[in-house]
Amino acid sequence: MLSRHITVLGTAISLGLAGAVYAADGGMSKDEYKAEKDRISKEAKAEKDKCKGMSGNAKDICNAEAKGHEKVAKAELEARNKNTAKAQYNVAVAKADAEYDVAKERCDDKSGKDKDACKKEAKATHKQEKADAKAGMKTADARNDARAAKRDAAAEKREARAEKREAEAGKK
Repeated sequence: MLSRHITVLGTAISLGLAGAVYAADGGMSKDEYKAEKDRISKEAKAEKDKCKGMSGNAKDICNAEAKGHEKVAKAELEARNKNTAKAQYNVAVAKADAEYDVAKERCDDKSGKDKDACKKEAKATHKQEKADAKAGMKTADARNDARAAKRDAAAEKREARAEKREAEAGKK
């Protein structure tokens, strides 16, 4: 239960800060993007290779973790490149999906009612994390809309002042 709250808090903080961080960054060059994508692929392959020596459910958990890390890293790369609230939402969803996949595999180590309860809790946590991500995206969109409206209002005010000065200058 505590880990769920920490995860939710972490997601909220990351989504909240993401707007400020990514607003300052103008994206990545094609070369940077390709190099980072290659690095992610190499790391993912190395992580999956570590799982080959394992067997049973430990191997399944290891593979789920490796796939999850790769999906999250790719989503984070896209977020750095695209610089949008939707991309940040996709990062949060990728993290939630990865945690859910690993949790399901860990539940397979249990049996009976414990396994059922474990899977139910994992599913509930996953659903909550996705809802939090969606709320974070809507908050970021609303914040961006408010900033745009404020900029538009300031521009209209400047235009009105300029027109007033021109009108006053024309009277003289």
